[in-house]
Amino acid sequence: LAGEILGKPDNAEHAQRLLRALSGKTHEVLTAVAVACRQRMETALSSSAVEFRNLDDAEIRDYVASREPLDKAGAYAIQGHAATFVRALTGSYSGIMGLPLIATAELLWRFDIASNFKGSRD
Repeated sequence: LAGEILGKPDNAEHAQRLLRALSGKTHEVLTAVAVACRQRMETALSSSAVEFRNLDDAEIRDYVASREPLDKAGAYAIQGHAATFVRALTGSYSGIMGLPLIATAELLWRFDIASNFKGSRD
C-alpha cells in the first residue's frame, strides 16, 4: 500500500491500523511462486489490485474481534468475511488467497508436470 509492505498483524490493535489504512483505497497484492527440479528453477509473480470500500471503525473492530484477520497478511482474508470489504478486484483471486493457481499451473506445464491438463490452458 503506497510502497509499504503489509504483513501479518502483530496483535488486534495492529490489525485495526492495517484495516484503517486499507479502507477506501486500492492496494497491490504480490504473490511469488517457484518450482524447482534438479538444477532448474523457474519463478512467477502474480500481481493483483484490490480496492476496499470505506470501512467504519465499528465494522473494523467487529471484524478484528472475530480473530479472522490476526494471522493474515494485510489483516484480511478475502475468502472470509472481508470479501464484503472488496469493491473491485483485478488479477488473481487465488493469488490474493495465497496461491495463484494460473501462475502455478503455467510453471508446472513448463516442467511438463500436470500434462494431463494442457488442453485446458485457454
